[in-house]
Amino acid sequence: MNPESTSNNSSSAGPATPTNSRKERGAIAAQACESCRQRKQRCSEERPKCATCQRMNLECKYREPQPTKKDKTLVEILERLKSLEGGLRNLDGKVDSLNARGTLPLSIYGPIHSNPPPASLDPGHPSQWPHTNVHLQPSAIPSTSLRDVQYVSATHRMLSWPFVQQFLENKVPSLDLTSLEKDGAAMLLGLQGRIASLPTNIYGSPHLGADGTSLSLQVPSPSQVEGLQAGGLSINWETMQRLTKSYFDTFNLIYPIMDRQIFMSEVLPAMASQGFDESSSSTLTCLVFALGEVAISAVQGAPLGTHKGRPSGIRGGTVERPPGLLFFNEARKRMGFNLTECSLENVQIFALAAIYYGTCCHHLEFWRMTTSASLACQALLTSNPDVLTTHRGDLVRRTFWHCSIMETCLNMELNIPRTGLDKLEPLVGLPDFSGSFSEEDYIGNQASHFQEHFASQIVLRRLSVEFHTTLNNAFGPTNLPPETPISPAAVMMKQMAEQLDQWRGLLPVYLRWEEDNPGAFSNPAEEMYDDQSMYPPPVPDLHTNFMFSADLDSPPVTYPYAVDIQAASLRTRYYYVKYLIYRPFIFKALHHPEQVTRDDAEGVVECLKAMLKWPIAMSPTCFHKRLVPCLFFWSQNLLGILLILHLTQHVPILMRIRASLMGTKFDQDANETAVLCIDWIRDLKDTDATALWCWEILKGIYSLGDDT
Repeated sequence: MNPESTSNNSSSAGPATPTNSRKERGAIAAQACESCRQRKQRCSEERPKCATCQRMNLECKYREPQPTKKDKTLVEILERLKSLEGGLRNLDGKVDSLNARGTLPLSIYGPIHSNPPPASLDPGHPSQWPHTNVHLQPSAIPSTSLRDVQYVSATHRMLSWPFVQQFLENKVPSLDLTSLEKDGAAMLLGLQGRIASLPTNIYGSPHLGADGTSLSLQVPSPSQVEGLQAGGLSINWETMQRLTKSYFDTFNLIYPIMDRQIFMSEVLPAMASQGFDESSSSTLTCLVFALGEVAISAVQGAPLGTHKGRPSGIRGGTVERPPGLLFFNEARKRMGFNLTECSLENVQIFALAAIYYGTCCHHLEFWRMTTSASLACQALLTSNPDVLTTHRGDLVRRTFWHCSIMETCLNMELNIPRTGLDKLEPLVGLPDFSGSFSEEDYIGNQASHFQEHFASQIVLRRLSVEFHTTLNNAFGPTNLPPETPISPAAVMMKQMAEQLDQWRGLLPVYLRWEEDNPGAFSNPAEEMYDDQSMYPPPVPDLHTNFMFSADLDSPPVTYPYAVDIQAASLRTRYYYVKYLIYRPFIFKALHHPEQVTRDDAEGVVECLKAMLKWPIAMSPTCFHKRLVPCLFFWSQNLLGILLILHLTQHVPILMRIRASLMGTKFDQDANETAVLCIDWIRDLKDTDATALWCWEILKGIYSLGDDT
């Protein structure tokens, strides 16, 4: 969807609710000025004066929203770190104690049952997958590479487990596994090289005239003519506002690193009246426009393809020319002028550029820009620590934690070293969204609770880093002698999972969900709002209690303010961390089945339960993939889940655990999980080179065809 079409589409201001009347009612009641409220007519919501007040020369006042009794302070959420981190320090002590004591005598876990293996998974495909038991003898695996248990977080390192390597050599003989453990991160990032870099020229773009002249970003103010023709592209004030609103109603709720009030009241009018130059403000504005166009296209754009009648979750533009490219190229032209500034804008520029590259599945550039944002943030805080005491201090904190969260993802998913930004955590402190006030953000927070989502992500990030460090110290590939067993530490790992569950239980009620029901709504919408006439519930009126659905063939629901993206990201990250905590038990079951104890088997059960039906892969989120944070991380994790699910049907010890301890509902949930994971990777394989790499492995494991 190009900027010209967005300016003429009254419904493209951002993702809308499924019920148009509800959306309109909410917009009028929540944002109309007092004059339009009294006249009971639609308000254009322009600041400082709406169109009606300008035309009739009336005083234009907007109502100050009153906080409701359900509002929570972010400090209350973040203070919960103290009690959780106290428990983590205790865990570190237990690791040292276990290492000192060594092996404890435990009873061997004998045969569970002799039940027949469960029926093979069938995620809606016409052909049955071969059902051949895999039972590699431990003696067939070099003893020097074995240990009782091993913890790794990155999926590509899990593929280097000796058992898994032998299995993949048989199933995917064309796969080169020799350097996967050492060069896996480089391979996954470097695979982007299969896809050409984003084009820097704009010749042949449908946005421009036949002469192909370059874009000149000179935008008329509202008082000037309808639009200015620049290089064949008309950029008018309405388009600028629409793209800006789309960005702030989606991306800035997921990554709240920009100040909406300042941008709307100061930056945007300055661009309109003075034009675009090489300043950081101009660069940021171009990035906001680019991501605004991505946000519109991610929901309303044409899918890049269809599969058996099901539209792709990648929408808008093409693989070579994604939405927002014209504006992004204008930002790239200016970034060099802002390269060495020690300013908040400098950090924001790199962070937004990384987000844009992520929406285009350009992973190498995503990593480079993410790292640049972290280094720029360190430079800012080192050169000017007093910035934290200014009126922009809270925005600096939010940007710092955004960079820290993204770094943590890269470290855990790809084993990429961190930049050292985390050492500044004591200096920075926690954000509380105490910056400039924006009524639009207040309304967006009432609908999506993005502030609480962000605060909860910070807490979860801190927990996951502590868990990761503790598990690495206990079971890292090089930290312990091979004879160190897992069973003495089973209690410690269970306590980690309990602390993670405590985090979920301490979430505000409107973010909380039931452990065994990841797709359900939180509380009923009517309990979340005191004044429903002013802030109508954003939840659609459905005859079901599920926010996320495994049914990929029904039309997906659309939520306002990227509510589903925020909820899916938070919940999926929770299950991902729990999955990592228990995955060492899978290692032991594969490599030392004769030593598996009752505690070990229960650890396998918890790992399998944590893999089921991640909301990020469910509808509607999977149909809006350009909005999903760190998109390519999930492809490799879903590949790991599919691999383990397959092994539970073919490795005797896992088959027995699955048949005896998983319960009757597991088969159905595992079936649906396999469908979701396979569809995710298949949908991305033509756009994302990492997904294509995963797909080639998946075809060998599940005997899939390209048209499956």
